Amino acid sequence: MNLNINGEDFEFQGDEDMPLLWFLREEAGFKGVKFGCGIAQCGACTVHMDGRAVRSCVVPVAAAEGAAITTIEGLAEGDRLHPAQQAWIEEDVAQCGYCQAGQIMAVAALLEENPAPSDADIDARLTNICRCGTYYRLRKAVHRAAALKRGDAR
Repeated sequence: MNLNINGEDFEFQGDEDMPLLWFLREEAGFKGVKFGCGIAQCGACTVHMDGRAVRSCVVPVAAAEGAAITTIEGLAEGDRLHPAQQAWIEEDVAQCGYCQAGQIMAVAALLEENPAPSDADIDARLTNICRCGTYYRLRKAVHRAAALKRGDAR
């Protein structure tokens, strides 16, 4: 199987039922993808597959063949951070930081579908878990990221 990750091609010859998470981390070397729960509940393993946020701990490698996969390492465009990454820094969202890559990937996908989400939209769509409880700052960062993406942030 061939996988396209962050624009780079990778060959996979293992068990096609292996979770994509483990291929990304252990074989392709993308350590920003984290293992949290293994049952698609926490979202620490969130990546994009053809632009949609997916929980890579439950996606078999075979399901990713032919898809464009993006991890947190591939979200920025060169030296220019994605608006969600920039907003995370500006709003000082992270505490322990473990869930943040998955959170940012979920936010980036949300903003592609909804460029101006309300608090209710954010609460409904972002189901990633933050054990530190930074949800208030996370919401602020989503609004800032939306403004940055639109080009009207202060």
